[in-house]
Amino acid sequence: MTTTLRPTEPLQRTPDGTRSRHYAVCVNSRPVGTLHLATHPVFGSSVAQIQDLRIDEKDRGRGRGTVAALAAEEVARSWNCRRIETAVPADEQGLLRLAGALGYVERNRNMAKDLPKSPPALPEGSVGRRMTETEYEPWLAHTKAGYARTWVERGATEEEARQKADHDHAALLPEGVATPDVLLSVLEHAGESVGTLWVAQRPDGAFVYDVEVSNDHRGRGHGRSLMLLAETDSIAAGATRIGLNVFAYNATAQCLYDSLGYEPTRYFLYKQLL
Repeated sequence: MTTTLRPTEPLQRTPDGTRSRHYAVCVNSRPVGTLHLATHPVFGSSVAQIQDLRIDEKDRGRGRGTVAALAAEEVARSWNCRRIETAVPADEQGLLRLAGALGYVERNRNMAKDLPKSPPALPEGSVGRRMTETEYEPWLAHTKAGYARTWVERGATEEEARQKADHDHAALLPEGVATPDVLLSVLEHAGESVGTLWVAQRPDGAFVYDVEVSNDHRGRGHGRSLMLLAETDSIAAGATRIGLNVFAYNATAQCLYDSLGYEPTRYFLYKQLL
């Protein structure tokens, strides 16, 4: 039996060159699932995304998903894409194994945990306080530069990365330190500033957007203290769950989050197209 992709709509194009198309996954013309392929909203025509791939339950375990994913790669190549990406929920272990078998590698993951009823205690000598207006501008410039670097590492040009950093920080911090539902904090230890924290309250719970220990204070447990401060602030704001993003190359951070009880909720994967 032959598994193929059959378009269920005309190819969608936007003025900036973005493409998108929905397909039926068919076996001998019989629909057994669906697939949605599009180009990346940031990287445009150079990167494709499998935004959705579903095989009907009765047709699973027969290689349909594998063939559909490979067919999506061929479509992406015909669009002149150099890379293809996808996101897999952590509870979809079958899809995760399929992606690994097809050569996808993890770039980053979302993690989350349920918050305790009572706020955790910070280590002796450590205390959190709100970031001041004076501290905000240098912190913002530093954070935007670091964020832009992560996009350059993902394939964006310097200009694309800068624009992305400017846009996202303007959207998330429209009023700076006074932005509603946002807490920007500084961790002090023995009276000295040792790190910064950015936590926001979202409808699905608190989210840690940025946590950073100053270079000359790393390796002393302050990263754990910052995460405990994030939990304390989130509990005080009424959140019952907290989440974050971590890149695959940051093994130290992943180990910290694992030790604090965070669990993966979604994996973001990519594959170079030859």
